[in-house]
Amino acid sequence: MTTSITEDIALFKETLAPVLAPAIDSLTLAKDKLHAAFEPGRRKDLSWVPAIHGDLRKPNYVIIHHTAQETLAQTIRTFTLPHTKVSAHYIIGKNGEVVQMLNDYERAWHAGAGKWGSITDLNSVSLGIELDNNGFQPFPTAQIDVLLTLLDTIKVKYGIPAANFIGHADIAPTRKNDPSTLFPWEQLASRGFGIWYDLQFLETAPDSFNTTDALRIIGYDTRNLKAAIIAFKRKFIRKDLSPELTVFDKSVLYNIYKKL
Repeated sequence: MTTSITEDIALFKETLAPVLAPAIDSLTLAKDKLHAAFEPGRRKDLSWVPAIHGDLRKPNYVIIHHTAQETLAQTIRTFTLPHTKVSAHYIIGKNGEVVQMLNDYERAWHAGAGKWGSITDLNSVSLGIELDNNGFQPFPTAQIDVLLTLLDTIKVKYGIPAANFIGHADIAPTRKNDPSTLFPWEQLASRGFGIWYDLQFLETAPDSFNTTDALRIIGYDTRNLKAAIIAFKRKFIRKDLSPELTVFDKSVLYNIYKKL
C-alpha cells in the first residue's frame, strides 16, 4: 500500500516528536534564560532599535579550582542548590568525566572576591573549571589529560593568552589555596596554559630587583604582601610556603617577571 506525501510527513513528525521534544524544551529553556539575563540591561524608558553588529562577551581568563569535596556528584549537587550561590562552567571528575554546567558566555559564580592585575570582577571575564579533588589528593592522569584537551579547545576558540590561565589562589590569596601544591602547573605551562620559569636559565636577581613590583606586574594583589608571596610560592615553589622570599624564590620570580 502506498501513502501520500502528506501522510509520510505526518508519520515523520509523529515518529520524531518524542525524540525531539527534550531538545526543543532545552532550547526553549535556554532562550528564556538568555532573555531573562539580558532583559535588565535594556532601558524601558528609551526607544529600542537593535543593531545588527555585535556579539556576546567572551571569556579572556580561565581560573582553575579544586572542588574541596569528595565526589563529582557532591559538587554537582552543591552547584544546583539555591542557597549555595556558587557555580562553575565545567567540572572534571577524577576519571576524566566532564560536566558542563553553564554556557561559556554566561557568568558563573566561581571566583568570588578577588583581584588579578587591575581586574576586580573576575567572574565577568573568566571561565571557571573545577577539578574533583578534596585538596589533599594527587590529580589523576586521566583528569589532567582531559583538562588539557578542554583548555586547548577553550584557548583556540576564545584566543586566551597563555598568561591568563591562572588558579583560584592566584586571584584570592587571602582566602583560597586551590588548586593545591599537587597541581601540575609546569605541565600545563608546557602546553601553553600559564607561565613557568626556566630552571636551566635561572640567575640571581639583581639587588635593584623590586619583588613587590614584580608580583604586582605578574598580577598578584600585593595589598597583603605576605599572602601574595605565599600564593606565588604555592604555585611555583610548592615545598616552602613561608611568607618570605629566599634567594632561589627571587630567582624564580625574576625569571617569570622577565617573560612578561
